[in-house]
Amino acid sequence: MLVRFETQSDLEDAMQTLVKQDPRLKPILGQTGMPALRQREPGFAGLAHIVCGQQLSTASAGAIWARLSAAFDPFDHHAIRKARADRLGRLGLSAAKIKTLKFIARELAAERLNLDVIANEDVDAAHHALTALHGIGPWTADIYLLFCLGHGDAWPAGDLAVQEAVKIGLGLKERPTSKQMAPLAEPWRPYRGAAAHLWWAYYRVLKKREGVASN
Repeated sequence: MLVRFETQSDLEDAMQTLVKQDPRLKPILGQTGMPALRQREPGFAGLAHIVCGQQLSTASAGAIWARLSAAFDPFDHHAIRKARADRLGRLGLSAAKIKTLKFIARELAAERLNLDVIANEDVDAAHHALTALHGIGPWTADIYLLFCLGHGDAWPAGDLAVQEAVKIGLGLKERPTSKQMAPLAEPWRPYRGAAAHLWWAYYRVLKKREGVASN
């Protein structure tokens, strides 16, 4: 069953089904309210945007992406494939991220990679295809599947905010590892992407409470 989140209504329908599947999530939703659907552009631009944000703060990632997308019009794999590495570095990209983007751009240009085909695969096959690419780890793959493709069952097991929210929300003694997050999310298939939206929203609630408590 391939679930897609194309509209806010799609997410809301999935969320209502999700809390019926797992009643433990109902009080979490009661605290967060309905999360907003998070969407990004699919294709090379969307994947490049996520790569730019790897292991960076939201502000730093946003600044680099703004410079990068402004420097290339149109922003596509042809432009990045032809761009000089030193120019990309001056825009704020690390050597590792330049290598990753250029590799993906070359694979697309040579038609060894087809992101449209990946978009129509089930979540596990799509995840495997993306993580087989140089520089694309599980977190990047899952964020692309969820935000750019609207894949309703994408599960960002390596996301620290989701891990922390799951720990507190489910009353776990320790923050679960990426490996431990997989079995924890099994009851939420095929709506693990809705669960991810819920846990991110819950994490923001927790951070806001911490801020209030520290004042």
